[in-house]
Amino acid sequence: MRAASCLFLLAAMVLGGQTPSAPRKKLLAIGEEKGYRHDAVSHALATIEHLGRESGLWDTVIRTDTEALTKNKLEYNAKNLNNFDAVLFYTGGTLEMDDRQKADFLSFIHDDGKGFIGIHSATITFTKWPEFGEMIGGYFDEHPWGTLEAPIVVEDPDFPGMSQWPRAFTIRDEIYQIKNFSRDDRRVLMRLDSSKLDLTNPRVHRTDKDFAVTWAKMYGKGRVYYSTLGHVEENWDKPEFQNMFREAIKWALGLVDANITPRPAPK
Repeated sequence: MRAASCLFLLAAMVLGGQTPSAPRKKLLAIGEEKGYRHDAVSHALATIEHLGRESGLWDTVIRTDTEALTKNKLEYNAKNLNNFDAVLFYTGGTLEMDDRQKADFLSFIHDDGKGFIGIHSATITFTKWPEFGEMIGGYFDEHPWGTLEAPIVVEDPDFPGMSQWPRAFTIRDEIYQIKNFSRDDRRVLMRLDSSKLDLTNPRVHRTDKDFAVTWAKMYGKGRVYYSTLGHVEENWDKPEFQNMFREAIKWALGLVDANITPRPAPK
C-alpha cells in the first residue's frame, strides 16, 4: 500500500505540472585547527550552513573533529564519508587521521568524484602529507604582507561566483603565498596584482610574482576549490563574499559546471 501511495502521489505531481524536487546535497564542514586558531572559523561555518539552508541546495554537518572522514561504519547514528557529497575544510595543522582514513578521504574525492572546498588555512593543514598538498594544490609559504587591503584581479569572471566582483578591487584580508603551486593543473580564478605589492619584503619567495588567491581544479574525478580569502570575520557578512562561496560549493557539489581548463599567468 505504501508503494502504491507513493506512485499515486508521483503521478499526481506530474499530471499537475510539478516534478519532485531533487534531494538536497550533503556537505561535511570540518573546523578543527592544531596550532594557530582562526577567530573566523565559527562564523564562517555558520554562514556556510546558512547558505545551504537558505538556498535549499545542501544540508551541512559541522564537525570539529575528523571522525567522519572514513568509509568505515561508525557507532550509533554517526555519519561517515559515504553520507556526503563534498567536504569543506577550514582547518589547520596536522589533524588526527590514521592511514586508513587518509586513503578513504583521498579516494572519496579522486575515485568517487566527490567535492572538496578549502578555505584559507586549509593549505596549512597536513603539511607533511604530500598527497594532501597535491589534492588541494599547494601549501602555505608565509603571508608576507599580513592582513592588508589586498589588490585582487579576477582572472575568470565566468566561473560561478566571480561575476559579482569588479575585475580589479581591494578587500581587507590575509593572503597566503603558496608553494608547490603550478598553473598546469588548475584554473586560477583570482590573483594578487603584483604591481601593487611590496616585492622587496624578505618573506616574498615567489620570483615569478604569481600570487594566486583562488583556484579550481580536478583531482581525479573530484572537484577541488580553494581560496585563501576568509581570514577576516567581517568578510563573511558581505553579500558578494557569500555568493562566491555559495557558487563555489554548488560547483564542487556538481550542481553547476564551469570551464576549468588550466591557463598560464597573464603577461
